[in-house]
Amino acid sequence: MRRCLVTGATGFVGAHVARKLLQRGDAVTAFVRPTSNMKLLEGLPIKIITGDLREPHTLVDALRDIDVLYHVAADYRLWARDPMDIYRSNVDGTSNILEAAMRQGVCKVVYTGTVGCLGLTRDGSPASETTPVNRSELVGAYKKSKYDAEQVALDYASRGLAVVIANPSTPVGPGDIKPTPTGKIIVDFLRGRMPAYVDTGLNLISVEDVAEGHLLAAEKGRVGEKYILGNENLTLREILEMLAKITGRKAPTIRIPHWVALTAAAVDTVTSYVRRAEPAIPLDAVLMSRKRMFFTAEKAVRELGLPQSPVADALARAVEWFRKSGLI
Repeated sequence: MRRCLVTGATGFVGAHVARKLLQRGDAVTAFVRPTSNMKLLEGLPIKIITGDLREPHTLVDALRDIDVLYHVAADYRLWARDPMDIYRSNVDGTSNILEAAMRQGVCKVVYTGTVGCLGLTRDGSPASETTPVNRSELVGAYKKSKYDAEQVALDYASRGLAVVIANPSTPVGPGDIKPTPTGKIIVDFLRGRMPAYVDTGLNLISVEDVAEGHLLAAEKGRVGEKYILGNENLTLREILEMLAKITGRKAPTIRIPHWVALTAAAVDTVTSYVRRAEPAIPLDAVLMSRKRMFFTAEKAVRELGLPQSPVADALARAVEWFRKSGLI
């Protein structure tokens, strides 16, 4: 039995990682903020330690006697009134917990990155872990902060901490409690609030497979290596058509040019600042959509044995969860 600490265990991916660990028979501790929504952990035999990644002194007790750290927590927002809040959580928080893990002698660390901080190919073909990336071309505070945090993780790996990096693509499935930007697409579709779409694409994967990929990374991953946890490359139109088949709703047929979406997002951002509210159309999200986020998970499949469950089934489970959770 391993003693595992999961940061971000109250979130979408982290909760699934915690459940997978419990199913395997490991002892699980969740490091949570005082304000965290505990709904996804209700009824689970998990030890809870409250603290803040930005406050190093709160990490000491959490990491005591821990064998494996799964650092899943991240500030995943495509808009923030103060973007430095995202950097403080994602970059400073990662540095703090990896420093504490090194001092406490943690045997293995799985750091959860994102494909959002990896490079994209110029011809639109699926990118890999080694596709060149230019930080200046990354859009928004979230992607840039995750890129910087990944450099922190690689630095600690070079200094002797056994860090493996998991780069999930776009997880879908039950438990998307926030919801994530992708979950919001599903919710908007179910609410009939998506009359049109833009020409973009994502790599989707079942959230359960992402969680399993974390455990496999801890067991089989090579220190200092990155592993894309992904599955199927789909255009947004294909995703919406899948949702249409699952729900019986009609998929939008109108494709709007990116400049129209950018104009709408810019106007929404300005008015949101005036209203002191979060924009309904984050500008960073529209800027990201100009490129298809297509990736290959061949390395993770080959080296880790990453499962590749049908994405359509994961979308169906997401739809069912959103409906049962009262978010629709």
